[in-house]
Amino acid sequence: MNAQQRLVDELRTHALVLGEVVLTSGLTAQYYVDAKRAILLPAGFAALGELVAHHARAWGATAVGGLTMGADPVACAALAGGFPGKAFFVRKEAKTHGLARRVEGPLLTREDRCVVVEDVVSTGGSTVKAIEALHDEGHEVVGVISVLDRLAGGAERITAAAGGAPYVALTTIDDVHPERPDR
Repeated sequence: MNAQQRLVDELRTHALVLGEVVLTSGLTAQYYVDAKRAILLPAGFAALGELVAHHARAWGATAVGGLTMGADPVACAALAGGFPGKAFFVRKEAKTHGLARRVEGPLLTREDRCVVVEDVVSTGGSTVKAIEALHDEGHEVVGVISVLDRLAGGAERITAAAGGAPYVALTTIDDVHPERPDR
């Protein structure tokens, strides 16, 4: 079984929650994918790391990260999966104390080629915030990866914000919950 199928199986087994929930976007859904339930277990983490590291290397990336909380396990999985670069996290707002940084982790330079990662994409708002924060600091975005795309329009927003850099959803809701009621 390849890494993509292992990731789908882990998401289906551990992350799919049936029942009404309110999404980050404020929309209501009849199911939820709590990806962290699957990707913070050994099999899901290993599959994710292999996939993210593969794409990041293929795009010539030197750094992987995104808006904290959704991106944190994804960026760490890339390192564990053999990605030879840096991992970083983007805060929603810069700290007002300490070093007052918005992008945390090893210092990114103008030469770094960033891949923005996210656990679950619905409308793409969190991912777009991370892309904008990197652009504001003068960093190049060479690709975007989500663990799962809910197929709710986020891909288009992300691609536009990333200036045409490729967007890859490692899985979609069609893979994890093909019999969902809103299909």
